[in-house]
Amino acid sequence: MKKLIFLAACMLTQGASAAITVKDDDGRAVTLAKPAMRVISLAPHVTEMVYAAGGADRLVAAVDYSDYPEAAKKLPRVGSNRQIDMERVAALKPDLIVVWMHGSSERQIDQIRALGFPVFHSEPKKLDDIASNLTRIGQLMGTEPVADSAAAALRAKLAALSAQYSKRAPVRMFYQFWNKPLYTLNGEHIISDAARICGAENVFARLKVTAPVVDIEGVLQEDPEVIISGSTADDGGLDIWKATPSMTAVKRGNLYRVDGNLLNRSGPRMIDGAAALCEKLDLARQRRKAP
Repeated sequence: MKKLIFLAACMLTQGASAAITVKDDDGRAVTLAKPAMRVISLAPHVTEMVYAAGGADRLVAAVDYSDYPEAAKKLPRVGSNRQIDMERVAALKPDLIVVWMHGSSERQIDQIRALGFPVFHSEPKKLDDIASNLTRIGQLMGTEPVADSAAAALRAKLAALSAQYSKRAPVRMFYQFWNKPLYTLNGEHIISDAARICGAENVFARLKVTAPVVDIEGVLQEDPEVIISGSTADDGGLDIWKATPSMTAVKRGNLYRVDGNLLNRSGPRMIDGAAALCEKLDLARQRRKAP
């Protein structure tokens, strides 16, 4: 009898040690009894992360605009950033759901938690957090070799960018997230971290709202040296500034667009977006007149 009890205790200990526990970007512990084999992504940047972390064969569904890599376009959809189809989510029987907090999504995520599904909240605040997300998602899927390698490559690229640009002369930048209405981002947003690595200053960093609406007069008052648009449109919505030739950015021709798919999504490709941002900001430095 004692031997049976001992064997049972050993089996329980082994089962407990096989459990995987990581903390998400909320600081919540996410525990899985075994590596996730059925993963649902509820944000485009998450979809990119899961692929980069070696989970191509684990993804069973995603949300609208999950269009990278190419294979992601074929994934079943369970909704959009506005509304998640809870019945479809439940029917897919996921063993991990990776979410992103935005707008009214908190209510939906609470509903998902109430259904008992393990939830990992991905919300990188700095560029290095993207690599950290990769390693933790890789742990949850049991794909650490792929995830850790991808994370190391991202950190190396990030270190090279910082070494090249972060000590250069500061550039005052206005980041135009959207033009109708005129949205920008404050200093807490991950894009402001990219700007800092490029040696730039966000002229609206001080605002309390993460994605505030500003007006043209407010931008004119700040008189940025460069305006960057993260739009996917060809003109980036930058034409509105051509009517204000007195602004420094307009006078010097420093109106630039960076592909929003690279810079507005906090996935692995954002390091490439940051590199493109650094190049544009360096063009603004080169256009300064000698004293």
